[in-house]
Amino acid sequence: MSFPAILILEDGSVIEGVGFGAMEPSVGEIVFNTSMSGYQEIITDPSYAKQIIAFTHPHIGNTGINDEDNESDSIFASGIVIKDLPNHYSNWRATQSLESFLLSKRTIGISNIDTRALTSKLRDHGSLKACIAPGERGSLSSAKEALNQFGGLEGLDLAKEVSTKHSFSWDEGTWPNYQDVKNEKLIVAIDFGVKKNILRLLRKYVGKVQVVNAQISFEDLMRLQPDGVFLSNGPGDPEPCNYAIELIQQLLNIKMPIFGICLGHQLLALSGGCKTYKMKFGHHGANHPVQDLASKVVYITSQNHGFAVELSSLPENIEPTHISLFDQSLQGIAFKDKPAFSFQGHPEASPGPHELEELFTKFNLMIENNAKKS
Repeated sequence: MSFPAILILEDGSVIEGVGFGAMEPSVGEIVFNTSMSGYQEIITDPSYAKQIIAFTHPHIGNTGINDEDNESDSIFASGIVIKDLPNHYSNWRATQSLESFLLSKRTIGISNIDTRALTSKLRDHGSLKACIAPGERGSLSSAKEALNQFGGLEGLDLAKEVSTKHSFSWDEGTWPNYQDVKNEKLIVAIDFGVKKNILRLLRKYVGKVQVVNAQISFEDLMRLQPDGVFLSNGPGDPEPCNYAIELIQQLLNIKMPIFGICLGHQLLALSGGCKTYKMKFGHHGANHPVQDLASKVVYITSQNHGFAVELSSLPENIEPTHISLFDQSLQGIAFKDKPAFSFQGHPEASPGPHELEELFTKFNLMIENNAKKS
């Protein structure tokens, strides 16, 4: 059921549209995503916690929602903004509409929005705090009050909020049969907001996977006797996550093989003495060119981050491995003296290109080489 709704931005803009999903106001930092497919994976990515996703692609919702493509069991995004909501959906795997899915997850959406104009504004001014609220301009006061109470993402630790509360093992391989798995190694995946397809690829290329809470202690982690540790993606600012930074430093000290993605990349960098910063509007899409600095090969990658590692802050023992060809921001690092590396983008895709799945193979080889040395 649709209803009148408004989108309010911190610069004072008020845009009227048609609401769908939950009739509950929601605030967050609004960002634009340029992916042309995979909206289900995007809205269920925990890295979007406290963010409102504005889709630049006009066809969102036309293939409905299926039971296989969720990257988590919830919608962590504060809401979504689209140009048009389709009257019908059609796909052989679909089990419900986008509208009913948002309603079941108590998430609001707004349509009939000029997303091209909105994206242009965000590119010019940077990401803005925003509120989607049911009602018309007459309901502005309460929506503005909610918006004013939101302090933004900078300084906000969201990883511990979205992390699993209980440790669990992951046994599923990759689509379509989910059975292609390796079993010889044990990887502990620290959940800062992990996507399911990351766990599938770890299972496929490396070994058994045990997922643990973001605030696990060094002692509890080592009791699991891992062959390697994976640092997952996740939302929010990496700098307040002192518990994670301290844990990673302890793992680096014993030369535990480590692979990080997205927030995990930023946390690994901070653990090594690097600095991070808030980006103007971040990278959110599935068409971002990234160059491997050693081979000069250019990969098209999936991206979703609003913070980045400052290239000039890298100490002598950490080398840059990848850069973005959009803005020259740092995309990957590797320690020279420890078995640890990370990547800012999303080699697991979901959605997006699969060109950098080789990083999971690299992690597997790193673990094997480390075992030979010990």
